[in-house]
Amino acid sequence: MRVIAGTARGVPLKAPAGAALRPTSDLIRGALFDILGQFFDADTKVLDLYAGSGALGIEALSRGAGWADFVEQEPRCCTAIRENLMAAGLQARAKVYCLSVARAVPRLPGPYDIIFMDPPYALPADLSLVTSLMERGARIVLEHSRRTSPPREESGLILARQRRHGDTVISIFEAQGASVGQSGLPG
Repeated sequence: MRVIAGTARGVPLKAPAGAALRPTSDLIRGALFDILGQFFDADTKVLDLYAGSGALGIEALSRGAGWADFVEQEPRCCTAIRENLMAAGLQARAKVYCLSVARAVPRLPGPYDIIFMDPPYALPADLSLVTSLMERGARIVLEHSRRTSPPREESGLILARQRRHGDTVISIFEAQGASVGQSGLPG
């Protein structure tokens, strides 16, 4: 696993040994960022929930996002995220919250332009948990198994795009008020 584009391109990313992780592969990350747009600007603020190794948020930072918050409850993973940020030279533009998502959400500064959610496949994704952290026109990028349906659309959110890669599905929800064309998502 490595950073695939941007200023930290090629930097290897660690995942803690023995942690029950399902890291987002380079292929899936590449497809995801093809959908979102290749690069971000300094005003882009991202949130990486269920962060694991931090690969999604670190990829966004490498591609130009100005800030990323990472939420992960496993202490070994939090250590790995911090080490990965240091290795990529991105630690000054990030903060790691070593808490469960439910405990972290009320403490997060928000709002965010992009919220990555990659919960364990056995855990149902709850989009209502994070809608208060969204900027108008923001997106939630949910990675889930093809064997599970994406969560129903919450008030104020629409399913804008979905792409399947093997057992993994990427579902992108947008805050209402932004059409797919306005958000920059390819049609």
